[in-house]
Amino acid sequence: MERERISCLKLLFYVLAVIVILGCLAGVIGLKLHYDSRIAALAQQIEALQALQSNDNIDRSEDLREPGTSYLAGTVLVNVPEIAQKARASVVGIRVTALVRTSLGWFGSQLIEQPSEGSGIIYSSDGYIITNYHVVENYINSAKGQLEVFLADGRSAVAEYIGGDEQNDLAVIKIDLDKLPVASFGSSSNLRIGEFAMAIGNPLGMDLAGSVTVGVISGIDRRVQAENVAEGLIQTDAAINPGNSGGALVNAAGEVIGINTIKIATTAVEGIGFAIPIDFALPIVDSIIEHGYVKGRPAIGIKGSEINALTARFYQIPQGILIVDILEGSAAEKAGLKVNDIIVELDGQTVDSMSALNKILKQHRAGDTISLKYYRDGKTISTTLTLMEDRGEW
Repeated sequence: MERERISCLKLLFYVLAVIVILGCLAGVIGLKLHYDSRIAALAQQIEALQALQSNDNIDRSEDLREPGTSYLAGTVLVNVPEIAQKARASVVGIRVTALVRTSLGWFGSQLIEQPSEGSGIIYSSDGYIITNYHVVENYINSAKGQLEVFLADGRSAVAEYIGGDEQNDLAVIKIDLDKLPVASFGSSSNLRIGEFAMAIGNPLGMDLAGSVTVGVISGIDRRVQAENVAEGLIQTDAAINPGNSGGALVNAAGEVIGINTIKIATTAVEGIGFAIPIDFALPIVDSIIEHGYVKGRPAIGIKGSEINALTARFYQIPQGILIVDILEGSAAEKAGLKVNDIIVELDGQTVDSMSALNKILKQHRAGDTISLKYYRDGKTISTTLTLMEDRGEW
């Protein structure tokens, strides 16, 4: 009886072993068939590409003039070296050397030299260059400073600051050189997710000037929770690093479709950068060139600092915008506001950040009269304020 049971167990073991072996063989055969089919499909694509490249009747320049119109097996044909060569010449390096006043606590303050570098785009043949406001911000706020521009052809020049739009991170500077390689500008209004994108700039400074990174349009009309950043940004996975700011995001035709402005830099994410859409930026740039500021934009004429919830609880004061400076003759001064007042409400809406304040201002025009509430000496006071035109004095 015992021998019969052992024989049955042995038989069962052999049967299971055969089943396992057959299953493994089937898996290997299936994997090989799948691999062979992928290799065959890839070989067909390569042969088609070689045939296309050897066709002398094809005008290669059409690939640059009409991006996205030529397809091969679902893949857009782009010539990355030609795109880079076309667009790199119009991207410049910007070096800022500024004397910035820094606090030394009990020992007062002192002026220190604070250099920084970024990128820019040649906008016109008479020397106007587009960049980010934050690239030249130290120069604007400095007691003494210098702006230098470095071209891809090896030339350099001292630049003049023309004007800026802090809340959308745009600025214009100007150089006096001839034969400037002006950028070719496209449109950002008809972008599609997945389109080719190339970022050009100077990551980490002039030592890596003219660097090119390639990716796609990852998203459109993106909004980032950060101060002084334009709304409706273009998202791309083309690497954007410090020093790329103010550089060009270009399409498959080598046309500028965006101005690189910001990236998300944490260990949790990779390849999330943003650019200001060129269709949004150019009207602002034109206004700055013509007037020195963005004409018609409303302002109240203050510099403010945000009071967050933690600070508010600690000092037993409301959240809002602490006024740290007031422009002489401004709307705020005429309304009776003073330094150290805390703006808590504007136009009937709660204000707890500069972005919230600017969002409300964007709904109005210079000359509009709106309501305002502020906190002073333990009391909340209501008043009205007639918005002034923001002429970029600050």
